Amino acid sequence: MYLFDTDVISNLFRPKPSRKLLVKLRTVSQQDQYISTITVSEIVYGAVRSARADYHLMILQEKLLPSINIAGFDTKAAFICGRIRAKLEMQGQPLPLADLEIASIAISNEFTLITGNTKHFQRINELDLENWL
Repeated sequence: MYLFDTDVISNLFRPKPSRKLLVKLRTVSQQDQYISTITVSEIVYGAVRSARADYHLMILQEKLLPSINIAGFDTKAAFICGRIRAKLEMQGQPLPLADLEIASIAISNEFTLITGNTKHFQRINELDLENWL
């Protein structure tokens, strides 16, 4: 099963989305495709800040959310996140909290995280990553 990072979802709504991404998506059952509640929050944040907020929110609510599964940030993910955050900070390699939360949701659900930002997430040893962009 796959958890899509915000950059991957944003790519889908560009005028010319990644061809590699579109090809890969066709090979994965819809029941195996997830986004996190953190990604939903990041998309809403970006939409509200844009010049076309209503349009972007409509796309989110009417096209994306009905077509994908949502994975939440639960207690198991919170424990994983806290451990990883402390470890990375002690190593002098902190990551933004939203990224840690997304990674923790992937780890807690045994998902592979699909992101274009693999270099960023490679610091998290427990995380399975793939770049479809």
